[in-house]
Amino acid sequence: MKFTPVLSTLAVCAFAALSMTSCSKKENVQAKDAVSEEALAKIHAMGFTSTGAVKVDNGYLVEGDIFLSEADLQSVPDRQFLRVGDNEQYRTNNLVSVGSTTRTITIAVSSTLPAAYVTATDELIRRYNAENLRLRFSRVSSGANITLTKAPSGAGYLASAGFPTSGGNPHNQVLVNSTYLGTSPGTNYLATILAHEVGHCIGFRHTDYANRAFSCGGAYTNEGASTVGAVHIPGTPTAYNGDGTSWMLACIGTGANRPFNTNDKTALNYLY
Repeated sequence: MKFTPVLSTLAVCAFAALSMTSCSKKENVQAKDAVSEEALAKIHAMGFTSTGAVKVDNGYLVEGDIFLSEADLQSVPDRQFLRVGDNEQYRTNNLVSVGSTTRTITIAVSSTLPAAYVTATDELIRRYNAENLRLRFSRVSSGANITLTKAPSGAGYLASAGFPTSGGNPHNQVLVNSTYLGTSPGTNYLATILAHEVGHCIGFRHTDYANRAFSCGGAYTNEGASTVGAVHIPGTPTAYNGDGTSWMLACIGTGANRPFNTNDKTALNYLY
């Protein structure tokens, strides 16, 4: 498959035939099943953009890489946000419960994924654990809290994940499009993608939630607003700072590496 680089002031994106783009961990695809107006309204009410929502097994894929179950749409919980300047760290209302000390979240890599994905998983675990959070991560072979597994055939995204449960557990699965990414896409690039999806699993939304054009380019796009508002994280900037390196930005250039930056670390330590 031939790729044509497209440059912008915001991101470097690689486009392929059939509208497959590695500009982000989400892809522009046609929904196989129409999403009802009722479902679109509920998605918007939850604080997500309904534009581009796709019907998938047992739920919906929104904002390119976020899974919402049918149960999520029925509950319509409040969403609270953590603000870092004008490019902001947002969290969901549900977080992973830690308790009074620490909690270890286990991650397994399915045998459906190539060996390079194990190496990248070890790197994402190293990145999180290097921050000395109360939430720790460890790789196991089975019985994991979060399992990384191959995305279904024909998936139109690079990877997808959901948010923590109301019971305080992380979302239990990350689907990875290894067919598109290949058997050896580069450890740091793949670790960045997987760390982003694990970020969703523990409650983070996109840093450029308010305007995805910041990392994705194109027209101004707001991912949707909640009725709750935004809460500034103490110790982080309140003025625009062009935070173009956050691991939770909506889009990423092919081969890019985004370890946690200063604002990411502040947000992680504030939550966990």
